[in-house]
Amino acid sequence: ALAFSPLQTQPTHKNQRHQKANAPTHETAPSSSRSSNTSTTDQDQELETIMTIDIYPEIVTQDDLSPDEGFGSEVDDLCQQIHDATEGWGANKDKTIEALATQDATRRHQISLRYKELFQKDLRDVMKKEFSGDLGNALQFLACPADEAECRMLKKAMDGIGAQANVIFAIMTGRTNSEMERIKRTFFKLYTKDLGKRLAGELHGDMERLIFNCLQAGEEEYDPQYHTKEKALEDAEEVHKKGQGKFFGTDERGIYKILCAAPPEHIENINQAYADKYGYTLMKALEKELGGNAEKASVHMIGMKLKPYPTIAKLVKSACAGIGTDELLLTTCIVRYQTVMKDVMTAHIEEYGKSIHDRVREECGGKYKSVLLAALNAVWPEEG
Repeated sequence: ALAFSPLQTQPTHKNQRHQKANAPTHETAPSSSRSSNTSTTDQDQELETIMTIDIYPEIVTQDDLSPDEGFGSEVDDLCQQIHDATEGWGANKDKTIEALATQDATRRHQISLRYKELFQKDLRDVMKKEFSGDLGNALQFLACPADEAECRMLKKAMDGIGAQANVIFAIMTGRTNSEMERIKRTFFKLYTKDLGKRLAGELHGDMERLIFNCLQAGEEEYDPQYHTKEKALEDAEEVHKKGQGKFFGTDERGIYKILCAAPPEHIENINQAYADKYGYTLMKALEKELGGNAEKASVHMIGMKLKPYPTIAKLVKSACAGIGTDELLLTTCIVRYQTVMKDVMTAHIEEYGKSIHDRVREECGGKYKSVLLAALNAVWPEEG
């Protein structure tokens, strides 16, 4: 049921929540444009909408190949350092980490394109050949443009016996329409396979139904004339009717259809209307009605619409919870969310009283720890 053309597109909306303006000088943070009518009057400010956050750097959406002259001498120097560190017998891990993992997402995108031009080799293939284990996975993801990295993360999560659901729902839920469409196109480009069909072979039940809805890239653009308080109450009542208020069973498909299409501002109003009428929040309702991975995925999706940065911080914590570390989830979080890591780090420290660096030191070892710390320090340098 998940199959559809990878080139099918849906109307996309402009972005997004405002990002902090303290990114490194060569990192371009996701666009923060709102409604096109942005007068400075109080009334117009109240009409500004909050949309699902982008996590790709702008260079991904520009679809530009490296210019003939490259991206400048600094990128060429980094490519040469990586080449020198991986040539001959035995790759130099420290030098490779220093050249690649210490760069932000925009610079790594440039390195990925330029390396192939300079040395006629795909950088990700070089990382795969030279490094193994958790370190190898991290370097492979870091060596790819952001959209390609996510597709390779999805494939990694689906390979072998049993899919790693937490990696899949972290990538597939709570995304902008434009990024979801790009994921579908890029997956097909890399593997000549439809992402929907591939996921359908790995997921079942409520989890499959949720991901199917997310794949449609159908989040509505917020319209204050349509997404009214009355509409929010109507949708809250409909969610309750299909869930807690249903005499027998739960209509998950109907619930997902409402929640996946609702833009963040409307979700906030649905949540408030639901709590006012039924005495508990939308998230609590989902926890009551669903179980297992479907519950976690649904709560994550709503969290990404309501409070994205604390939700991502919680995801990082979950990778380190219990006995043993979920290395694939931890790696994908640190690589995927690098463009918004400043906000995630702030939320993590406020919520848990420690930095993500602290978690990495507690949970990881060896060069794997080094590569994750380098990626974090690229956007949130530690003192000293």
